[in-house]
Order: sequence, then C-alpha cells, then structure tokens
Amino acid sequence: MTTPEGGVSGLPVSDEMPSRAAQVSLPVLPPMKVFAGSAPLAPTRANAEIAQDFMDLSFRLESGRSLPVLTRFEGPIRIAVTGAPAPGMTDDLRRLVTRLRTEAGLDLDFGTGANQITVQAVSSKKIRQYLPDAACFVVPGITSLDQYHAARRRGDTDWAQLQQRDRIAIFVPNDVSPQESRDCLHEELAQALGPLNDLYRLPDSTFNDDNMNTVLTGFDMLILRATYAPELRSGMTRDQVARRLPALLARLNPEGQRRAARPLPPTPAAWIEAVQAALGPKGNIAARTAAANRALVIARSEGWQDHRLAFSHFTVARLVQSFDRDTAFAHLTRALRIYRARPETAPHAAHVAAQLAAHAIHGGDGDMALALLDGQEGVARRSENAALLASVQMLRAEALELTGRPQDAGSVRLDSLGWARYGFGPDWAVRAKLNEISALRPASVRG
Repeated sequence: MTTPEGGVSGLPVSDEMPSRAAQVSLPVLPPMKVFAGSAPLAPTRANAEIAQDFMDLSFRLESGRSLPVLTRFEGPIRIAVTGAPAPGMTDDLRRLVTRLRTEAGLDLDFGTGANQITVQAVSSKKIRQYLPDAACFVVPGITSLDQYHAARRRGDTDWAQLQQRDRIAIFVPNDVSPQESRDCLHEELAQALGPLNDLYRLPDSTFNDDNMNTVLTGFDMLILRATYAPELRSGMTRDQVARRLPALLARLNPEGQRRAARPLPPTPAAWIEAVQAALGPKGNIAARTAAANRALVIARSEGWQDHRLAFSHFTVARLVQSFDRDTAFAHLTRALRIYRARPETAPHAAHVAAQLAAHAIHGGDGDMALALLDGQEGVARRSENAALLASVQMLRAEALELTGRPQDAGSVRLDSLGWARYGFGPDWAVRAKLNEISALRPASVRG
C-alpha cells in the first residue's frame, strides 16, 4: 500500500503566512470519535463486469506478473497481533474481523495457538527500511519483519510460487493517525485473504491505488466471499475459475444478473506510471506536474469519460493549486462533474467538493462553499473517512463564519475535533489542520 491520504490535501495556499490572528483558540480537545458501525453499499455493477474484475484481481500481481493458480486459506483462519500496537488499533482490527465474518462469510477470528495471519505493528521508519515507498505491506511465508530479507532470498515471499496460503504477515505502522493504521489493516488484510492486485478501473473498491475508498466496500466483500466460496479451491487454474464464476456470482449476487454490463477498457501502463510519478515522493514539483499532465493527455486520448479521467484532473489540480489557483479550480470542476455522474464515486466527489469549497472560502464566497459541502458529511460518514469528515466540517465552519453565523460555526467546528483526532492523529496535527483551514478565510474577515 502506498502512503494513504485522508481529508483535504493540498488546500489552496493563503496569500499570507498564518499569523497568531489566523489561529483558532481552542480548549482542550474533546475525546476522539470513532464510527459505530458499517453500512456499505451493495455492488451496483453487473456480474459480467464483476467476473472480469475477479479474474484480473486474483490472477495478476500489481507488477503485472501473472499468477498461475488461485490461492487462498483452506480451513479456519486465525490472526495474531504482535509488536507494539498503537491505542485503538486492535479495536479497529476486531471491527474489521467482525465485518469479514458477517459480510464475507469467512471463518476468521483471533487465535491463541498456531495462527495463519500475523499482524505486526512497527514504526513507519522500520517499514521504510524494507520497502521505502510503502506505508504498510503484506508478505507470505513469514511471521516477523526481521525474517523478511532471509525469506526473500529463499524465495518464500514469492506469491507466484504459492499453491495455497498457509502463513502470511502484515506490517502496519504504529506511529501514524488511527485512520491511517485502520486503512492499512483493511487493505492489507483483504490482500492477505484474497486479491493481490489493484485496478484503477474499479470505482467502488479499496483494490485501487487512488485511495478514495479507505475501508472495504460492498464490492470488496463480494470478491472475498466469492474467493472463499465452496465452488472454488486453492490450486485452480484461471480457466477453471472462469468456468465456475458466472454461476457462483449469480448465487451470491442475484441483483447483478439483472444489470447491463458497462465494462471499462483496460488502464494503460503509461497512465499508471504517469500517475505514480505525479503522486509519488520522488521528483520536484515541475517533474511531478509534467507527469500529471501526461496522465491527463493519456486519459483524453483513450476517450475515457469515467472516474480515471476525473482522477487525472484531480491529480493535476493538486499539483498546481499552490501556484495556479485558476487552473486548479478548472480541473477540480471537471473532476467533480464526472464523479457526480455515478453513485459509486460519491466518496470521490466529496473529496473534490471539499477542495472546491476551500477555493470558495479563499475567495470569500461562503454561500458557494456551503452549497458545495451540502451532503458531503453524510458521504464521509458512510465511507467511514474521519479525516474527510473533519475537513468538511472545518470548511463548513469557515463558510458559516463568512455568512455571518459564528455560533453555528463554533458548534460545527467543535464537532469536527473528535473526528480530526481519529483522522489526523495527535493534537498538534489537529490544530495544524484547523489553522490551515482557518487561514483560507480572507484576512479582512478573520476575527
């Protein structure tokens, strides 16, 4: 998993350095808030599409390398937690395990003896010593990070050599925000159990490196339920799985049989490489912006009108908005129009709407910001994205200040802080985000 991002990243930069007057005076922060439960939307696409997604997810690695057979755990799956878990991480993992049992039908629980999956909590620095660009990762054949190099030399970590999954380790950071840790648990545990690939063409899945969906979706649970269906088993070839999949999906997802397929074309490697260069940690702003524009050119040349075109616009906007607000605004507006066209991309639209609201606040237009933010809190809650929810509320508070409703603004801002503690982590990060958003308001109307 690449470094996760939550909330509103790359807000428009204020014309002034934040001053003491721009900072929000806060009491002791309220307790951290967590989501009480999950209510994922059922898959909304046709089974014919989902079948192709299953095959591409299950028989290929992210590198593009093909996998010869389907692999999964056979029998009960038990999890151990080692290392130094951050407060709340084990609770998040318990909630996830409960979801996987109830929604995907897996025989999954915490174990006391020999365990098939080990979740080890270590520092981000430790993880980067092994994979410099990863926030967290999953590996077969080991139970501890210090076994990684030796196991890799022996070939034990090669997914393509597996015939069945028996022992897998997940490494998650213990020094990031609770949401970042939880997001790692969702993505890496799902990959430990099932698909090993990510596909940018998926609008409704965490198996997508755009990081717009941060917790397992209804689509993801269907894929995992299908992976462990009795019709399939470890060692089956691609052709064997393909023959059984249509009837299997018809049984698990009868609604998908009644939907017309609208399959999206494959994503070219050149587009993926350009997006990764634009959003990765390497290169200066000029090189990364050039890569983002290259991705947009490819998306247009492919004739896309789907979420990948929207993400191309969104990526350009993120990189140029610190020095070209007008261009960023234009790209965000195009991205929002595309994302709003499909229900699966409501979380994506919420991210973009928050960015556009930040532009509106910077321009002093509180009414426009409120219109853009209308309904986005609900989207953030449904997608369990506390960083996005806190950002939307903080932006809404600034818009309410602009429209002459300081009492309402104070109430919304206070509510945002508990979510911000989950989404952004330590108190200093919460205060920094609050001050960053407060600084968007024009200096002439700040208190």
